Amino acid sequence: MRRTNTFKISWIITITAVIVMNFGIAYARLASTDTTYLRYHKAKAKQSYLKNGLSFALPPLKPGVVSTTKINVPRSDDKLLQDVDVFPNPASDQLNFKFTLSHNSNVTIKIMDVLGNAVLNVVQERFDTGEQKYTVSIANKLARGFYFARINAGTESVIKRISVY
Repeated sequence: MRRTNTFKISWIITITAVIVMNFGIAYARLASTDTTYLRYHKAKAKQSYLKNGLSFALPPLKPGVVSTTKINVPRSDDKLLQDVDVFPNPASDQLNFKFTLSHNSNVTIKIMDVLGNAVLNVVQERFDTGEQKYTVSIANKLARGFYFARINAGTESVIKRISVY
């Protein structure tokens, strides 16, 4: 007896759900073709506001005017610290650091051992935009082994492995 009642109730719920979904689909089609609905949404789409609520319109462009000035605007996805290179590797008496900065920044270069302890603070100063080179003598400062050079510029950090013999 319980099985038949459960079976009947499940069929009633299924049929009710199908009818409700059918009315929902029919209403959605009616609402999207209704002219009052369309007029309301077109009126909303025409308004263009900036974040501070002012309407904004671009001035008309003048045809035939060509500008020869080049503007270098850094993109938001550009990195501050690029093309980092540490050479020679393996090194014995000196290390050369070469990197490119997209704008002026404070740069810190540290040599760390395998455990992450700072062994040698190479430089901490402000560098200009463009390709930068820095040379440091490591003779009698670092024992043989593997080290890591950490180059920090702003909030970016690059780590390179160094071998000293």
